[in-house]
Amino acid sequence: MLLLALDTATPAVTVALHDGDSVVASSSQVDARRHGELLLPAVDRVLAESGTRLDAVTGIVVGVGPGPYTGLRVGLMTADTFGLALGVPVHGVCTLDGLAYASDLTVPFVVATDARRKEVYWARYDDSRTRATEPAVDRPADIAETVEGLPAVGAGALLYPDTFPRAREPEHVSAAALASLAAEKLRAGEELAAPRPLYLRRPDAQVPKNYKVVTPK
Repeated sequence: MLLLALDTATPAVTVALHDGDSVVASSSQVDARRHGELLLPAVDRVLAESGTRLDAVTGIVVGVGPGPYTGLRVGLMTADTFGLALGVPVHGVCTLDGLAYASDLTVPFVVATDARRKEVYWARYDDSRTRATEPAVDRPADIAETVEGLPAVGAGALLYPDTFPRAREPEHVSAAALASLAAEKLRAGEELAAPRPLYLRRPDAQVPKNYKVVTPK
């Protein structure tokens, strides 16, 4: 097993290589506006650091969000392209699950990432490997009672301390955690999700309501 993992669902552009037992190499950069520019150089850097050729990879792991449309599609399209070019499977992993896995918590907690518009993408977990609710997008104040008293991880939790007073690291997902989680599930014979995006809401850019299409006569 040699998994190439990547995620662009948060401001972090993160890539890792996992040999089935441990992370061989990884790279993470936080820049919400340069996902497309930073991702492929990060892949090259991870492969070079590990002394691995791209065609040695046996599977691709990609974070499927939830996340903003623009950033999320960069990672998903890149993962699909690698999968087709190499003829290897592409496995989807919920980005929130990667953050939960990295927390290593053994008690109920919440993962929350920044969804902009004063909202968070979030889910509850029984422990670092067990998600208790489906991912959702809400205003922090609207879920305050639901998450009251629970520890929380992620940039969304750190951004809204009134709702998440017990917020802690990690702030952003790492491809190393995604790869480790995927490898653990694959070794156990579990089937991973399809690499399909979890947008949870419509993209910010939309056609104006009063837009008129002008066609030549």
